[in-house]
Amino acid sequence: MALNATTRQPITLELMRGSPHRRRKELVIRGLFMAAALLGLVISVAIVLALAGQAIRWLLAIDLGWLWSEGWFPRADEFDLLTIFAGTLMIAGIAMLVATPLGLGAAAYLSEYASPRTRRVLKPILETLASIPSVVLGYFALQWINPALVQKLFASAGTFNFLAAGLAVGILTVPLVASVAEDALHAVPGALREAAYGIGAKRKTVTTKVVFPSAVSGIVASLILGFSRAVGETMVVAIAAGATGGALRTFNPLERGQTMTGAISSLAIGSDQVRGSGFAFDSLYFVGLLLFVITFALNLMSERFVRRVRSQY
Repeated sequence: MALNATTRQPITLELMRGSPHRRRKELVIRGLFMAAALLGLVISVAIVLALAGQAIRWLLAIDLGWLWSEGWFPRADEFDLLTIFAGTLMIAGIAMLVATPLGLGAAAYLSEYASPRTRRVLKPILETLASIPSVVLGYFALQWINPALVQKLFASAGTFNFLAAGLAVGILTVPLVASVAEDALHAVPGALREAAYGIGAKRKTVTTKVVFPSAVSGIVASLILGFSRAVGETMVVAIAAGATGGALRTFNPLERGQTMTGAISSLAIGSDQVRGSGFAFDSLYFVGLLLFVITFALNLMSERFVRRVRSQY
């Protein structure tokens, strides 16, 4: 039987359990953490149920033909879902065309080319882009991106358009893509790099042929998270896309239009004077539920893909 070196007493199971006072404190802390987790779950379920209940009630009260019209005009009982869905996809697509090369390029530099000191300095600076208020990026898109870039390249672009808004959303999305992708690249074991260098591979080859394929699960997860971030952006779209009250259906990124988040913000603050229709305000619950389903599906797809292709070392 083992002896306690201090008291020369036998080490029993009761002694290894610790004092009763300590165990009670651990139980209390465990209970608090469990309560916090359950509270978050309850709140999430309550939000979803509230959205679903109001959305179903709204669908049962309206004419379903209103969901397919010329555009999104809630005062006139025109709730064309394709209008706001196409606008959301255009904004997210343009944003990812910006965030993918910039984010992955920044991640590759920080992980494979930068020195440890440079990485410690540059990564926090890059992540501070995410702390810029989106309303600031909205006015930046309106005052600089559109006149200095979009209208210089496309003379037909107006003051408000999807392209300028999408470019600004892409700038907001870069830090998220870069941070998550860099963490995935940095987690690749150094032994894989050393083996590639040992057979004469160049740094570019090691980065593109060894590190990137090994971290593909994290890279794809960063892109899906970035797409979800772009889909959920509100203020930049509300300011720069220029469709506060309503919008005709369009697939032209140089024109103004409406997105799901923009429609929700307009209805919530009443900026489109929704008093003309008794169904307008309640439609935001349906749009909110649709937006939740899209982002939830993207997160599930990300988790499933990561689990399928994740490599273990």
